[in-house]
Amino acid sequence: MDTGKLILLGAGPGDPELMTLKGLKALKNADVVLYDALVNPEVLKHCKPETELIFVGKRKGCYAYHQDQINELIVDRAQNNAIVVRLKGGDPFIFGRGAEEMLYAAQRGISASVIPGISSCNAVPALQNIPLTKRGISESFWVITGTTKAHKLSKDVQLAAQSNATVVILMGTSKLNEILDLYKAQNKYELPVAIIQNGSLSNEKIAVGTVNTIAQIYNEKQLSNPAIIVLGHVVNHRDQMLQIAQQVETQPSAY
Repeated sequence: MDTGKLILLGAGPGDPELMTLKGLKALKNADVVLYDALVNPEVLKHCKPETELIFVGKRKGCYAYHQDQINELIVDRAQNNAIVVRLKGGDPFIFGRGAEEMLYAAQRGISASVIPGISSCNAVPALQNIPLTKRGISESFWVITGTTKAHKLSKDVQLAAQSNATVVILMGTSKLNEILDLYKAQNKYELPVAIIQNGSLSNEKIAVGTVNTIAQIYNEKQLSNPAIIVLGHVVNHRDQMLQIAQQVETQPSAY
């Protein structure tokens, strides 16, 4: 029996224009697309009219399909000689279960490959003029999941709080106070913090403050998931750019 193949594809951080050209080509050739909740529906318009589109995401803990069912869907469709694209938000190998899906398919004789996507961990701060590294300010960065498989805060956050690195936390707003307490324990009350919701989209929202103030600002601005947390002095770069832009606007034209 002929078998198809699996392509793990990253859809990027949300803006459909941030998907790679190689990714768009894969969508145009796909027979089946299994897509997640954070995938912008606009990218699905690149699929053929006859492509089977299956929503397999979850919202607020409600699953369209559980992971074992997703695995079986991939195998079932691929064994019928289909090109199966597993479309995930961001990058398939960054806090997704792409590696598990690839392994499951490969163990059943199905060819599996990956097309990386632009991750929200670096793209979303960048679009707000927040660099993850900056000469003389930050020499490294951590990217940490805020919620582990056991639904607990990752122990790596405590280690990261002791470093001088920029720290990006995904899926962590529900544990914001726990995160901030770890930084306060390191006397980093004045460390700049940014929380960005719906990054790269037209409804993007941002809260900027310090470890000591960000929780109140987050609540006042009524932010919620999906959002990322950025902790580090690089957050100040955004304010510096805003100040320069304001100065340029207020200066009289030389012409």
